[in-house]
Amino acid sequence: MRLKKEIIRRTVSQEALPAGSESEMHAVLSRVFAGRGIGDASQIDYSLKHLPPPHLLCGMGSVVELLEKAIRENQKILIVGDFDADGATSATLALCALRSMGATQVNYLVPNRFDFGYGLTPAIVDVALQDKPDLIITVDNGISSVDGVSHARKLGMDVIVTDHHLPPEQLPNASAIVNPNLLDDPFPGKSLAGVGVIFYVMSALRSHLRKNGWFKDQGIKQPNLAEYLDLVALGTVADLVSLDKHNRILVAQGVARINKNQCRPGIHALLEVGKRDPRRVTASDLGFYVAPRLNAAGRLDDISTGIECLLADNLERARKLAQELHDINTERRAIEADMQQQANAIVDKLKQVDRGAVPLGLCLYEPEWHQGIVGLVASRVKDRTQRPVVAFAPGKDNELKGSARSIPGLHIRDLFQLINVQQPDLITRYGGHAMAAGLSIEQDKFPAFKSAFESTLRELLNEDDLDRKLYTDGELEENDFSLELAGMLSRAAPWGKDFPEPLFDGKFEVLNQRIVGEQHLKLSLRPDNTNKTLDAIAFRLIQPGEKMPQLTHIRAAYRLDINEYQGTRRVQLIIDYFESL
Repeated sequence: MRLKKEIIRRTVSQEALPAGSESEMHAVLSRVFAGRGIGDASQIDYSLKHLPPPHLLCGMGSVVELLEKAIRENQKILIVGDFDADGATSATLALCALRSMGATQVNYLVPNRFDFGYGLTPAIVDVALQDKPDLIITVDNGISSVDGVSHARKLGMDVIVTDHHLPPEQLPNASAIVNPNLLDDPFPGKSLAGVGVIFYVMSALRSHLRKNGWFKDQGIKQPNLAEYLDLVALGTVADLVSLDKHNRILVAQGVARINKNQCRPGIHALLEVGKRDPRRVTASDLGFYVAPRLNAAGRLDDISTGIECLLADNLERARKLAQELHDINTERRAIEADMQQQANAIVDKLKQVDRGAVPLGLCLYEPEWHQGIVGLVASRVKDRTQRPVVAFAPGKDNELKGSARSIPGLHIRDLFQLINVQQPDLITRYGGHAMAAGLSIEQDKFPAFKSAFESTLRELLNEDDLDRKLYTDGELEENDFSLELAGMLSRAAPWGKDFPEPLFDGKFEVLNQRIVGEQHLKLSLRPDNTNKTLDAIAFRLIQPGEKMPQLTHIRAAYRLDINEYQGTRRVQLIIDYFESL
């Protein structure tokens, strides 16, 4: 099922174009930036000097004092991470930065999602106790770990929570907490990923230790934390947080280091197995080619393989671990394809029941589904139907583990909170963001949850909220289909959530078409009123069992890209959506 979309061109007045950019910036690029609210060229200056200072984060003073004490007293420090790419990069950064500042007893522990679930649970504290840490630092988790933090404190451990997820009503009784989303926290960058938060913590710690003469007294070279920006860029892009000004600076700086081959061997090796040249890597490459291979380890097994790859200090070891991650990702893709086919069948059956209509929201479950993959299934079904989706898989002890993906205008974590208020015995645990969240329920409560999910959605949404509006940056002229402009758009990155990659639209004659890679449609197109011939590709267009559409003329929404093959570079259109004319 391909949903019909309404293509809407962003309207940009001459007054809205970035000030001072007329003589320096290509007219199309100027139009693109204006359509994203950039009113001055200084807003796309991604120098590190424009980052807000770390001390604006509440709790930072307490955190750096605890960390200084731990380093000076040679305490055992344990980093407790999360099982995704943001968690892996956060744990790696914390470990490396602390060691570079003189900590000698630092280790990490990441819960296996299948045995322990998410966050600092009492069970994972008991595992941590085997190492007898004096201090636990959570990265990319912990803000909801009330019981786990309490358990650790009773056992005599200090706990520092660094997180970016939305806080619950009851905060954990941690020794210190840093989270930009705490109530009344003045830090302006509310969209930091977990790796961004720990980067700020390590920056504050370095300044604190320098001020107190630690590096000079110990004869330690003061670390250059810019060396960790490749990790910050990867974790930020992978976690799909909003690319506000602060995150764009962090990502742009990290990608620039990768382009200069100043990245960690692990990131270099993961780019290699993804067949990407580090010198030309963009932020979207990190999201499409590196993050999935890291995430696959946490989805199917243990994210430790990913962390060890990022920690590798030589390319030979990094390549070995990157290949392991690549193999795991290949397995993940096969499992996901089977689950996706089953999910599509469920949706199609629901349409048959309701005369072709899809319910306002979808709650899906199959007993054989893999709990590490349900988030991907929910995301694909959400994209296909433009409906909020929760997909469940069986967990332990008669529990179902769910992963949810939402649509603009619906805060999915708040929806779960509302259900929990109305029916407090229905959801065992939940947490997350506006667009993605996770939850656990008892297996026999699936029908009741499904009913509550659908009824609560009807309170919050109506059919008008489900319109498929596709916003573009207008049409390109014949001379704009050039390597020059494609390069400019690429270099103007990072693009991402809430700062979307430039998307254009136009009408084309279809000269040729064929299926490649079983589900992608390769096209040769001629833009209306031109003699130019362009290559184009529409990814994941063909569903299993579908026939290739027969096209003669189309209207398409597309991105301007460069395809490099055997040393030849050509303009290529990446088609996000098209309709036959």
